[in-house]
Formats: sequence, structure tokens, C-alpha cells
Amino acid sequence: MKKFMDLRGTCCPYNWVKVKLELEEVDNGDQLEVLLDDGEPIRNVPRSVTQEGHALLKVTPEGEHFRLLIEKRGEK
Repeated sequence: MKKFMDLRGTCCPYNWVKVKLELEEVDNGDQLEVLLDDGEPIRNVPRSVTQEGHALLKVTPEGEHFRLLIEKRGEK
């Protein structure tokens, strides 16, 4: 299953908190696509994703924001 979150305009650390809560609700192997702003969000969220043991499959710049594709790994 693939879910989507648009977190443009969401300040740190709330964007990571929202991603983490969403990852807790999906099954291992499910994917989450996230839109993030440039700056602090794109520096911090990918690092937190990998530190939590999830897979960061893709980071794509799109103008003034970025599109991340995350795969949930670990326990649910």
C-alpha cells in the first residue's frame, strides 16, 4: 500500500512527528510518499527516517520542495 502526505509549510520537528505517526499506522513494506519544504525539513526528516530503521527509497527535488519515498521497515 502507498500513502501520501503533503507537509509543505509544516515546521520542524512537527513534520517528522507526523511522518513517524503515519509510519506507526502502516504495515512493514508499505510506502509513504511525503512532500517537504527545502531547508530544515529536508535535512532532518530523511536522517530521522533512516535512524528509525526505515528505507529512504527516493528523494526528488521539485522546485522549492522535495518528494520523499519511504518504505516502512521494522515492527508494527
